[in-house]
Amino acid sequence: MAWMWKRKSLIATSLAVVVSLLVVMVNYSEKPYFLLQPVFGQTFSSHWVFAKPLYKGYKPHLGYISIPKEEPLKLHCDLCSIVSSSGQMLGQASGAQIDRSPCIWRMNNAPTRGFERDVGQRTTLRVVSHTSVPLLLQRPQYFFGQSNNTVYVVWGPLRNMRKDGKGVVYNMLRQAAENYPNARIYVTTDDRMNYCDMVFKKETGKDRIKSGSYLSTGWFTLILAMDMCKEIHVYGMINDTYCKSKANKKVPYHYYEPGSRDECAEYLLHESAPYGGHRFVTEKSVFGKWAKTHNIKFFNPSWQLS
Repeated sequence: MAWMWKRKSLIATSLAVVVSLLVVMVNYSEKPYFLLQPVFGQTFSSHWVFAKPLYKGYKPHLGYISIPKEEPLKLHCDLCSIVSSSGQMLGQASGAQIDRSPCIWRMNNAPTRGFERDVGQRTTLRVVSHTSVPLLLQRPQYFFGQSNNTVYVVWGPLRNMRKDGKGVVYNMLRQAAENYPNARIYVTTDDRMNYCDMVFKKETGKDRIKSGSYLSTGWFTLILAMDMCKEIHVYGMINDTYCKSKANKKVPYHYYEPGSRDECAEYLLHESAPYGGHRFVTEKSVFGKWAKTHNIKFFNPSWQLS
């Protein structure tokens, strides 16, 4: 009888081990592949994924779908540094500080080469407007080539992003994904686009379409960042009162277009446009409101939140 008891005990122990292993396997299978790697391919450092508890777990972002596999975006980071394309970045020497961030976000086709001292050189994620996709495709090897591990999130209206062969921008991106199979390209779903419109109406009291407004890439970037990042540092973004208090200071709209249109002039032109304008000033007012309830900090220039 003793040997039978030992045998049952051994079987029970083995079953317990197998069940434990299955639990571990299932747990890891629900998380993105880089859970066991440094964040976004970095070498081992203090930013190793297990170093700190991650924001909101590892839930997928269902509003952003990959091309061509149509899988949801699964990225999370303790600290995201968002680098504005504004001329405010020039002369700030923030590059080294930005590059120390575990996740660095940029917008549209803003370059780093030649501006490393001010804007840094690493890029984890780029949020791209449908109107800027042709600019990226002028340098496809640079943006989507083998050595580029950047994640691209492209937003745009359904008419340009539809998947039935009639979406001009979606077709461009699908071709880029075919030409560069290692490229990590995601598109914003129509439901997510509607959600961003809804947030605009909730925060401003204005219907985006009826008010003739176009949301900016910065709007989509901040909404995604608040869902993905535990802490957000924004570089080079002015607040909603800057153009009144610093009206005499001329700064190029883009740091990589020196001598071009003035940033505040561009902002005010768009803000007052009856149709088709980005409401930059209004958006900055909303961002200031969000910063009071989310862990968002603004640098170069810093914001005084009332």
